Order: sequence, then C-alpha cells, then structure tokens
Amino acid sequence: MDRRGLTRRALLRRSLATSAGGVTAAALGTPGAAAPEEATPLTEGTPTERGAIALATRGGDVWAWEKRIAGTCPSCPSDATISLRVNDAPIPAERAGDAFGAVVKLQPGENRVVAVATLGDGREEVSATVVHTVRLEPRPTARIAVTIERDTVVLDASGSDPSEYDGASIGHYAWSARPGNPAALTLDGGAGTATEEEVEATRVTAVAPTVDGEYYVSLRVVDDAGREDIATAYFAVKDGKARVPDPVTENAAWIERAVIYGAIPRNFGDPGFKAMVGRLDDLRDLGVTAIWLSPINRTIPDYFGYEVIDYFALRSEYGTEDDFRELVREAHARGIRVVMDFVPNHTSERHPYFRDAEAHGPASAFYDFYDRDAGGNVTHYFDWSHLPNLNYDNPEVQRFMLEAFSYWVREFDVDGFRVDVAWGIRERKPEFWPVWSHELNRIKPDALLLAEASARDPFYFDNGFDAAYDWTDELGHWAWGDAFGDVAPMAQAMRTVLTNEGAGDHPDALVFRFLNNNDTGPRFVTTYGVDFYRVAAAMLLTLPGLPCIYTGDEVGAEFLPYETTGPIDWTDGYGLRDHFKKLVTLRREQPSLHSRHWLPLEVEPTASLFGYLRHAEAADPPVLVLLNFSGASVEAQVPLPAEFAGLARGNALTDLLADERVLVAGPDPLTLPVPAWGARMLVGAET
Repeated sequence: MDRRGLTRRALLRRSLATSAGGVTAAALGTPGAAAPEEATPLTEGTPTERGAIALATRGGDVWAWEKRIAGTCPSCPSDATISLRVNDAPIPAERAGDAFGAVVKLQPGENRVVAVATLGDGREEVSATVVHTVRLEPRPTARIAVTIERDTVVLDASGSDPSEYDGASIGHYAWSARPGNPAALTLDGGAGTATEEEVEATRVTAVAPTVDGEYYVSLRVVDDAGREDIATAYFAVKDGKARVPDPVTENAAWIERAVIYGAIPRNFGDPGFKAMVGRLDDLRDLGVTAIWLSPINRTIPDYFGYEVIDYFALRSEYGTEDDFRELVREAHARGIRVVMDFVPNHTSERHPYFRDAEAHGPASAFYDFYDRDAGGNVTHYFDWSHLPNLNYDNPEVQRFMLEAFSYWVREFDVDGFRVDVAWGIRERKPEFWPVWSHELNRIKPDALLLAEASARDPFYFDNGFDAAYDWTDELGHWAWGDAFGDVAPMAQAMRTVLTNEGAGDHPDALVFRFLNNNDTGPRFVTTYGVDFYRVAAAMLLTLPGLPCIYTGDEVGAEFLPYETTGPIDWTDGYGLRDHFKKLVTLRREQPSLHSRHWLPLEVEPTASLFGYLRHAEAADPPVLVLLNFSGASVEAQVPLPAEFAGLARGNALTDLLADERVLVAGPDPLTLPVPAWGARMLVGAET
C-alpha cells in the first residue's frame, strides 16, 4: 500500500475523516464470530479501583499460553505474602519492594485474575479482578518431513508437536493424497494401502510416480483430547524423477503461469461477494487463474479497507462468511484461486486494541502491541497517523498475526496473500518474515505469497515470498512510470526500467507487473489513451513475471479505486475484452510466454519500437514480441542473436496475435512491418 504515488503525478488521497465521540470498540470474541461495528469496551476492571494492592494492567486478549502478570502494593508490609489467583488457583508471586509479579499459565478463553496480599495477621487485601482472554486454540501442530529414497517417497509425521497448552499426546495420524494430483498416489502405512483415501500411520511411503507434476499429501493429526491440525507437503516429479522442493524458496508451478485479476468487491455490485460470484464465468472466460481481493477484513464503513478493525471478521457490506465461502468454492470450481489482501503492518486507529491503548496508556494490555519511539509515541509511516504500526518485537503481536493469516487458510481455504506494507515489517523486524512463510507453507505450500515491496530487493525472495512489486529502488515508485513519462526513445526507456531490477537475476525472483492497481490513481487508459493502452497491455502479458489485470482493465473502465464506492460501468466501450482474452490465451498456450526467460533486442526505429525475444526450453519455439508505441506504421529492423537465427528461416513469420502470416526480409537484420499502435507476437511460420 503506497499513499504517495507510483508515477510522477501525485496520487489522489483518500479521505482520512475520523469521527468524534467516546472511545468504544468492536467486541472481539471467537475468531470469525459476528460482532457489531461498534460495541462495548474491550476490557473490564480498572487495576487501581480496589484497595492497596493493584494489578498493573487491565485485561484483554492474550496471544500466548503464558503471561507475566505484575502489580504493586505500596502499603503492604514487608512480611506480607503476595500471590496471584488465576481462575481461583493460587500462584506465588515474586516481590521486589512495592512491586510483584509472576509468570502464569493461562487456559483457553477467559481467565479471571486477582492479586492477593496475605498480611501477618491473616487478613487479605484483594485487587480488582482482571480478565485475560486467550485467543489461541489448544491444538497440536502437524508437521511433515518428505524425503526421497531411490524410487520411494517417504512422508514422516514424527516431528509433529503436541499442544503448547497441555502437551496432550498425538494419538492419531491420518494421511491423504490431495485430489487432482497428476497421477494416482498410493500411500502405504505398513498396515495397508489406500489411494486418495486416509491412511493411518506415523510414517507412510509411496512409489515415486513417473508422471511429471506436483504431488500434494495432507496429514491430519488428532491428540488425546480430540483436537486436530492439518498440514500439507508436496514433492515434484520432472522427467520421471522425484525431488523435494523447498517451499520457502521455490514457488508452486501454478504461480509460474498465473494471471492475476485484482478485484475490488464493492465495484462489482452489492453485496460484493455475491456480485463477484456472478462474474466468475466471465473471469474464467477471460483466462485469469487467480483473484486478488482488495481488503475484505472488517474496516471503517466506506473506506477502501487498509484500516483494519478486526482481522478475523469480514466487512459486512461485502457479505457474510457463507457468502465468502461460496465465492471461494465457486472460484475453485472454475480453476481460479483466491488471494486476500492482508494488512499486518498496522491497524486502524479505531481498532479495539489501539483504542484501549490510547485510553489507558501503559495500563492497557495492548500498550506494547504498538511500535513506539523513545518518547512513547506510536510510530507510523508517511502521513498515515491513522494507521499505527504494530510492534513486532512483542511475541504476542507475532503470534496474533500468524493466527490471523492462517485462520483464513484453515477456515476458508484461501490460496495466498498480497501482503500490504511488507517493507515496513522488513524495516522493523525482518526476522518475522521467514517464521511467517514457514508457517503458511506448512499449512498450504502452494499458497501465493506476494510482497508489497520492490522486487529489486532480494530479501523477500530469500525469506519466503514468491513475488514482489515492479517498483524501482524508490519505495512505491512504479518502474514503468519512468518510461511512459520520459522523452527518451521507448526502446531505451523500457530496456532501462525492465533490465535494472537488482533481484532479476535472483533464482527465485518473480516480478509482479501491472498497468493499474489500487494506488495508481486515474486508470492507464484515462492517462495515455486507448491506443497506447492496447500496446501496453500486450507488453504486460508477454513479459516474464506475474501479470495483473485490475478491476475493469479488460473493458477500459475509468474510475478511481479509493473514491468509487459503487459498481463500475462494465460496458466494453473500447472493444478491449477480446484483446485481453487473446493475450491471456497466448500466454497460457505458449511455453515461451510464461517462462522466466527473455532477451531485449536492439530494434530500430528506437523512438517508437520495443522488442524482445521470449524463450523457454530448447524444444519450445521462441516468440518475437514487437511493440509499436506510435501512431505511425514502421518497418522494424530486428537483429537476431545467432542462437535464434533459425526463427527467420524462409520469408515469413506467423503473428499469433493477429492470426496472420507476415512477410519478412533478412535475415540480418530481420525486416518486417509493424502497424501503428501495433503489437506482434511472432513465431516461425512452420510452427
């Protein structure tokens, strides 16, 4: 999320209006439970409201099984014994002068805590009751280790962990092959086999398949208290040989071929989730393979959504939990994955935790949930004073966010996250990201993890992200804007912004590319015109990386994401949809167009032309892409490297985009016509 700008024009700022009045907060109960937008205060009991002994902080949510609880008793004599009573169970406290404290073990849900000073004559001083509510579930943790032993795949669950809460033993291990694997996978637990069904064993094996592809296996563990957890792992087969990918540094195969559709539910209709279900067939027909939803967590009404007030609830104007489940289910039925936009860097100033911290200062259980400077002031980036940064030095904050992310995978089967302000947490607590990616990969190793951060920084690919933004080294600055806003020849400008990516040579780097997103202000077609837009769309969908078609791009919709709160006009007034559909189809069908390999060419005339070769494996035909960013037709002069000279055999090439045969002269340089505002995607005529 960038609020400054991705081009040389300043971004239109969204309203930061805040309401006046008393401090109230949304009640946060069981994750996912319905709660009103504004409800009762989050905590109860004032620490100093009773007697001489007092607990230091108010109660509230706890994201840990153990917590240090402290207090003071200024009037307690030196011989007084101080203890804590947690759910009526006494726990001795250590005392240092007037202060006391103890680390206490908490139980799931509400824990009622009081401090008790027992005086020498047997009298007791008792503090006010403070309620700490543990939000964690006391489940075990399923873990899978995958190894390859010759032609056998071994899956071992012995590294699974019992519940942190009570250590209850895991008594049940059940394995199943995920439906949709490239070939049937027979799991052998030593006491019988099953195909696509559960096998009960701590360790299972399978004969390595010979059919290429990715094979996913899930493990369900159940402890003696009946609580369960599920993990998934995978192995890959290539050229008939099995291997174990590293899910942190390698992305799943579907991501390599993905075409992302950035979707703002409120711009589809009302309610947003149901309106999107109604357009899923159109999206499938367009050829997109994943939907990136703009923020859908509960937020301030009419805001875009980066101001989260509940990470475990949906914004009511988009629909219910059942509506969202239907959207995910119906998208999956059409082969479309669903990715959430998630906001872990900060909360809204209206989040109950922040309101409690502001109202009660250090006495709030959430005071240390927020990052603070040396003067105790909450930090924020840029002018986002309404978006206070979370404190990732606090282990409870880390667990809070891990649980929030995983909740949507576990409960709703979402397929990944676009992580807002990923760069902010990288600045303050970079160690969090590898822990986070390891946990999400444990649950769903083929989830897409996209960082809102520059792909020129290899940090993100080294620490579990699959892709990052097509930015320059300047935070939030769109790389392509330098080319479109420059007077330099198009070929020179595009070569500069597309080949100076820093992390581009990183083996795991995947660049998220776009013409429009939520932060680009007026739409590309509005700024540059429809002819330029057609050519730029051809470039977007023929470059290596992860292309994004944003809400309405395929029909040339013109609107402002932060301002337009209702449905947009879906009329294809410019006749663009067929153009986008053809580009997406060719990207999917041509191996060279969804590979990571490309070679910019010294194409003439440089003022208007930009050209490059896309290539994959030796057996796959290369594709020559020529883009004419001008209103005049030109004769392109294309020098081909020796290794691609075979492309020019004969006197013709086939233009896949126009479905026509193009006469050429050459071979050095190759000479052929490119129409005004034209895009050619050329292969050898014999292919």
